[in-house]
Amino acid sequence: MTADTIPPRPPIVVLCGSTRFWDALTEAALYEAAAGRIVLAPVCDLRTPHPLWDDPARADRLQRVLGDLHLRKIDLADDVLIVNPDAYIGDSTRREIEYARSLVKPIRYTHPQAGRGDS
Repeated sequence: MTADTIPPRPPIVVLCGSTRFWDALTEAALYEAAAGRIVLAPVCDLRTPHPLWDDPARADRLQRVLGDLHLRKIDLADDVLIVNPDAYIGDSTRREIEYARSLVKPIRYTHPQAGRGDS
């Protein structure tokens, strides 16, 4: 393949939202990929048992690491999709929205934010 035959880079979207809505995050990732976007998303649900976070101290450390990595995903993304069934936005997602706004990233929502003034 040569540079003139490689298609342009598709847009990159990062999904943000509570992992309590893991199925909704997975569904959103599928639709975004089907629309031709590169999808960056949470990689695990810490509510589901796993040896990597079976120890509370390890779970706390991993949660911090994953939270910081998610901000770097926002850095890489062209836009942000907030996956927010029932218009729910928790503290971590609110932090991610504030960070994305500080970078002037376009933000979309899967569910309307009536009266919140969110973009």
